[in-house]
Amino acid sequence: MTGDDSIAGPIRWQQAVIQRIVAQTPRIVSVFLQAPLARGVAGQHVDVRLTADDGYQAQRSYSIASPPGGDVFELAIERLGDGEVSPYFHEIARPGDTIEVRGPIGGHFIWRAPDGGPVMLVGGGSGVVPLVAILRDWLTTEPKTPVLLVHSARTWEELAFRDELLDHEERHSEFTFVAITTRGPRKRATDFERRLAPSILLEVMMRWGFTPRHVYVCGSNAFVEAADTSLVAQSVPTAIIRTERYGGAG
Repeated sequence: MTGDDSIAGPIRWQQAVIQRIVAQTPRIVSVFLQAPLARGVAGQHVDVRLTADDGYQAQRSYSIASPPGGDVFELAIERLGDGEVSPYFHEIARPGDTIEVRGPIGGHFIWRAPDGGPVMLVGGGSGVVPLVAILRDWLTTEPKTPVLLVHSARTWEELAFRDELLDHEERHSEFTFVAITTRGPRKRATDFERRLAPSILLEVMMRWGFTPRHVYVCGSNAFVEAADTSLVAQSVPTAIIRTERYGGAG
């Protein structure tokens, strides 16, 4: 993960208790942790540290999926085959286990209600996680602002938070959800079944009917580069595009 960490909660490590673990997709699980973190801002992340019996430590950063506030927060963690931390949450972790966390951290890839909109969110794979946090915060603070979320994954089954996003679109007229599947058929006529390209974003933006004031792009390096290039090709100013990059598959 990259970005400006000028906004941060307590930097000290503290204990967090795993409340529950819920499968999002075959590769992603939501981990609900209880810890006395600062309120934070939608789009931030936390650092997670695991310590083995022999004292070896591994540390990774994960975006927060839940909106700011509360003492239980949600991480959505993609399993990486060569990862040191993600396999723990998929194979070993159980409710009641304790890990170390610090945060929330991050001052670049964030959104607050006063920032307004319209807001365009573009996520690849697990890169949708901080975008979901922004969307959830939007639902309770600024639901009259138009929001568009474009989410790309290999298949329909690998679209994390898919059912929640579909439900929000049905209930909130100002929210638009577009799914892109690169290795599987689309389920709706409004979605796409090929890799992200300038033509897709052009069609989506024309259909949406709004000029974005803020754009957030999150995913793998390759995905972010493709999305950024596609947005610039549609004359979206680079000054309004914020990006976050992850090591997971996009």
